[in-house]
Formats: sequence, C-alpha cells, structure tokens
Amino acid sequence: MPTVLPNLRRLTPYFRPYASQLIAGLAFVVLAAGITSVIPKLLQQAIDAIGAHNPLRSVWLLAGAIIGTAIIGGVLRYGMREWLNGLSRRVEYDLRNDLFEHLEALDASYYNRTRTGDIMARLTNDLSAVRMTAGPAIMYLTNTIFGAIFALYFMSRIDVRLTLLALCPMILLPIISVRLAKLIHMRFEAVQEHFSTLTTHAQENLTGVRIVRAYRQEDAEIAHFGALNEEYLGRNMALVRLWGVMHPLFSLLGGAGAVVVLGVGGSLALRGVISIGAFVAFGMYLTMLTWPLIALGWVINLFQRGDASMRRLLQILDEAPRIVTNDPALHLPRAAAGRSIEFRNVSFYFPARGTDEPRWVLRDVSFLIPSGATAGIVGATGSGKSALIDLIARVYDPQKGEILIDGVPIQRLPVDELRREIGYVPQESLLFSDTIAANLAYGLEDGDDREAWRDAARTAQLDEAISSFPDGYETVLGERGINLSGGQKQRATLARALARKPAIVLLDDALSAVDTHTEAEILRGLRTALAARTAVIASHRASALRDAAMILVLDDGTIVERGSHAELLAAEGRYWALLRRQQLVEEVEGAAS
Repeated sequence: MPTVLPNLRRLTPYFRPYASQLIAGLAFVVLAAGITSVIPKLLQQAIDAIGAHNPLRSVWLLAGAIIGTAIIGGVLRYGMREWLNGLSRRVEYDLRNDLFEHLEALDASYYNRTRTGDIMARLTNDLSAVRMTAGPAIMYLTNTIFGAIFALYFMSRIDVRLTLLALCPMILLPIISVRLAKLIHMRFEAVQEHFSTLTTHAQENLTGVRIVRAYRQEDAEIAHFGALNEEYLGRNMALVRLWGVMHPLFSLLGGAGAVVVLGVGGSLALRGVISIGAFVAFGMYLTMLTWPLIALGWVINLFQRGDASMRRLLQILDEAPRIVTNDPALHLPRAAAGRSIEFRNVSFYFPARGTDEPRWVLRDVSFLIPSGATAGIVGATGSGKSALIDLIARVYDPQKGEILIDGVPIQRLPVDELRREIGYVPQESLLFSDTIAANLAYGLEDGDDREAWRDAARTAQLDEAISSFPDGYETVLGERGINLSGGQKQRATLARALARKPAIVLLDDALSAVDTHTEAEILRGLRTALAARTAVIASHRASALRDAAMILVLDDGTIVERGSHAELLAAEGRYWALLRRQQLVEEVEGAAS
C-alpha cells in the first residue's frame, strides 16, 4: 500500500505519538476477527450434537458458548472502533493544526495566487477524507485481512478441495479491485478539484453579496452556481457509478462461490464425507470470507480518496514560506522610541506566475528616515506607495537592494521581532467578527490594558462615535466589520495599530475614507501619538503630509522629488501640481455642496 499510495506515507509522523493506541486498536481488530470466526465452529458442533442425539445439556452449553463468544466479539469490536476511530480524530486534529500554522507562515504572494475557496475545500472535504484513511480504512483493511485468514483456516480444516473450488470465482476480486482503484483515484481527484471551484464561487458571492445585489446579478450568479453545481453532480455521479459497479460485481463473484459450496458441499454432506454441521459452518465461513473481499473494494476506495486528498493537503504543507529569518540569533538594539529606516537601491516586483514577464513596481529606490521622524509617500495610483509600505513590514521581500532598521538588514532579523516593532494600517481595513474592544486590543501583549486602546481610539477620533452605540465598545461587529462605515473601519484599524505603541507606524492611505475635517482632527492627534516614533504615511492626499519631515514623491516606481512640504511647494514640480489639483477638486466639491 505505501508504494501504491505515496502521499499517505507522509501521515507516518502523525501516527508516532499514538503508536500504543494504534497497536492496541489493531490487536482488538485481530482478536475480534479471531473470536468471531469461532462461532461457526461452535454452531457446527451444536448441529452435529443434535444429529447425534447428544444430551440437551451439551446443546445448551454450546448455545451459551455461542452467545458468550458473540458478546466478547462485540466488546472487542467496540474497543477497536473506540481506539482506531479515536486515533483518526487525533491525527485529524494534529494535521489541521499543522495546516493552519503553516498557512499563517505563508507570505502574501501565496494568497495572491491561491483562491480562498480552494483552501477552505482542502481544510474541510480533503481533511475529512484523510481522517477516514487514518482510522476506519486501516481498521477495515486489517479486519478484511485477518477475517479472511481465519475463515480460510477453518474452511480448510473442513475440506481443502471444497475450499479451493469455492475460491476459484473469487480469484478475480483482487484483480478487479486494483483495476478499479486507479479509476476511483482519478475521478475522486476531479470531484475534489471541482468542489474547490464551487466553494470559491460561493465564498466570493457571500463576501460580495452587496455588489451582486447592487448590479442586479442575482439571477446570473444563481445560474452560474447552478452550472457549477451540475458539473459537481456529474463528476460525483461518475464516481458513484464506478463505485456502484464494484459492489454488485464483487457480490456476483461471491455468489458464484456460494453456488459451488451448495452443489459440491451438499453432495459431500449427502455422501457423509462431511457432516451437516460442517456443511453449515462452511457456508458461514464462506460468507465471512466473501464479505471482507467485497469490503475490500470500499477499503481501496477509502485509501484512494485519502491519497488524493493528502496530495492536495501536501501542496499546502510543501509550500515554502518566502519570508524567512536568515539570522535568528540577531536582535535589534534597544531604542528609546523610534527607529531609523533606510532603503538602499531597492527594486521590487510582485511575484509573477509561470513565465510572465515581471512588472517592476519600485526601481532603485533609496532614502533614509531618521529615528523619530515622519516621512510622507505621495504619488498617483499605481506609483508604488503600498508596495513600499509592504516591504518595510516584510509582507514581501525586494528582489534587489536591501532595507535596514537601525542599520540592521531586516531580512536578517527574526520576523516576529521586526513586526513587533511595527504598527501597520493597510489600505484595506479588516476587522474581525468580535467586539470592537477585542479588535482594538488585538495584538496587545496585555489585552486587558483598556487605557491603551481607549487612548488610541481617542487619537483616531473613534471614541465619540463608538460611545453612541447601544453596547459601546462591546458592540459585536459583523463579518469584516460590516456594521461600521468605511471611515469608522479605517479609524478602528488606525486605533488598533496605535494601541501597541510601536516604534514604527506604517499608514497606507489610512485616512482615504474620512472627510477632510475628520482627517485634520486625526492628524492633529497623530502629532502627539507619533512624537519620537518613526512614521511612514502613504497617501494620495498631499494635504495629509504637510507635517512630514520628509516627503517622497513617487512616479512609476521611482522617486522623482523629495523634501519638506515647503521645499516641494517652492520647487513647483510634481508635488506642487498634485496639491494644486486636489485643492481645485475640493473647491469645486465645496461649491457644489
């Protein structure tokens, strides 16, 4: 089985902590199969005793022995299920934890190229299929093997020639099983792949339900889902038809063996070669042998499904994180507050797929932000502002050049230590389905430090708005904070970043959804909150960067201007033109309102 199912070999480390439980469970399976195989022998003796007119007492004793043996067998079967099914749940638990832990370690580029629905399908359907292999499949395979061995042993004790004749039709069973197993494997993989597509479509529709309704695309999306679901049904039916062929085919071959026993065995019984009791027992042993051989098809199906699903899970586990620590022993020196940030000839492009030609987002970018200073990044959409912010937080690593914090290359620092120094507000505001208080305290070493996140909320101009909610900060947010406005979500994520009192604050267009009045109030509060801290503020609004000690103007990934607000205005270059254009837009909007 290991050579036929290579992916399942990777489950071996998950069994090691439970080796004693596995051995105990398998022992129960063998004992249960052995005990159960004794029952036909006892029945044989009881029938022969009745035929020989033995005392009724001996018949009752044999009947009692059959009942006792059945009870013991039942207890053993309960034990084998308790041990092995329980083992499969523990393996599933450990594997799920490893998958989640590994997913947490993977970088943004992995999620850029992998659909969320595909990941969810693997963590549900595929993980369940692997669990079935790790417990029930092993249990039934062991039961099949030893049940067949015990049955064959007792059958041969009754009559070797009759045993060989009964087995002739069944020789085809293993051959057919192996042939069908490959087809099952291929069809199950096709089912799982399409289930990922179906799950992705459902997930995207649930997440974007407001867009679907706004564009009146409900009927189109329902039709699309129906088509995907029909395809999923078709692939499942192809698998079911194959599985449906296996069972009756195996039953037919088993029935052929029963015909042989009835004809040849009946003749032997009539001629007195074997007793009536032996004839009945032989028929029972044939049934005990036939069922494991029929069940073998189901067991093979479980192993094939498990192998296909394990392959899909291994695609996650074998994905190497690109953001790694090169020198775990290196640590940042102590700092009173902020830290310096330096870019040295940094060039970056988002990881391309296959042989796609990379599009450089940043080109040969160099600058130095002194400790405790605030730097502004401004530029048109697509100029590279967000990429520059992401590189500081090591969401990605640059392909060329290096980035230093306090003179230490960040790729040499432990990732956890680097990010502990950073308060990060990305362009897209993401809040969790929890209370507002829990969201603001997210990432705090002391989650009960209420004063820390309340102060941050006041700085972000959020405190007054939240206090007006019926449950205040204990208000439970919907998915992705849907019951907050866009501006409130941005302010909440800003407060969450400030609550940690980080040495470096990264704001990626963090105030784009708030009005200019609120923006001015927040910026006024930030002057105090960012005092002595290093801040990098990317914004499409030049007005948000007036107080920055240094402003970098990006255009198509390169720095085209740099200097203070006053210096850039005096130069009347790109920054001056951008600010002037924004002022005109605000004047027009003000006149229209």
